[in-house]
Amino acid sequence: MAILIALATVIGILLGLLGGGGSILTVPVLVYLTDLSTKSAIITSLIVVCLTSSIAVINYARAKKVCWKTGSTFGAAGMIGAFIGGRISAYVPDPILLVLFAMVMVIASIAMFKDKKADNDATPCLELNFCPMNLPVSAILFDGLLVGLVTGLVGVGGGFLLVPALTLLAGLPIQSAIGTSLFIIVLQSAAALAGHANHMAIDIELTSLVTGCAIVGSFIGSNLSGKINAVYLKKGFGGFVFCLGSFLLYREMTPALISQIEQLIIEHQNFLTGALTIATTLMLYRLWTWLHSLSPKT
Repeated sequence: MAILIALATVIGILLGLLGGGGSILTVPVLVYLTDLSTKSAIITSLIVVCLTSSIAVINYARAKKVCWKTGSTFGAAGMIGAFIGGRISAYVPDPILLVLFAMVMVIASIAMFKDKKADNDATPCLELNFCPMNLPVSAILFDGLLVGLVTGLVGVGGGFLLVPALTLLAGLPIQSAIGTSLFIIVLQSAAALAGHANHMAIDIELTSLVTGCAIVGSFIGSNLSGKINAVYLKKGFGGFVFCLGSFLLYREMTPALISQIEQLIIEHQNFLTGALTIATTLMLYRLWTWLHSLSPKT
């Protein structure tokens, strides 16, 4: 129990300090320390992330480091993706969800290492009028939809993807990107919970304990955000997440699970083909917009 309390507090500290990333520890902590099923751990994680981010974003809002327009645009698409992800999660077996979660952890760790824009803008923003007036709406909606889908499917807040996206797409300074990320996480987590509503099972006592400790940690993290260089902390945490995600992949990718995945592909071939077609179309559109953004301005 003491280990659970300590880890829940650390999750809150990282969420308040980095605007995301810490919540990626919630599902493995709940699965391996409390013996919750993967789906129950995902739902509990979403509750913890939603409530903790709601508290953490208050401190950033008071410091005027939340871009509400940018957050609302990104969050609107994220809510749609999160709801869809929550609905899909009900039809995915627990072992496969855990493998998907491990894959997300590995991708998240790479994103933490590659956030060069945040590296170059690690100092707190002193200017209050930093929120962009003109946004690349199509790119933001596309990325928001994908991040929301990940949130709903595997129960992470998505801050490890949101902060780099906000610095790169919207040009936000790192501190305002963190604050805006927390606001988006609240919207996405709430929508994801709505998507999980038809298969929701909650241990109220456990959820309250983890949420309470995470909220305390988020206050600590928010207060430290302007005093600690988050860049080096994020890279160190990224290395830890990479190792943990790799270990989970090694542990969970058993021959029995591989056979189960093959069987699911055979049984739902039409659905998977349709989903792949939609995903490919969206990716091609995203590539098209990116290539056109590189053309010389006249």
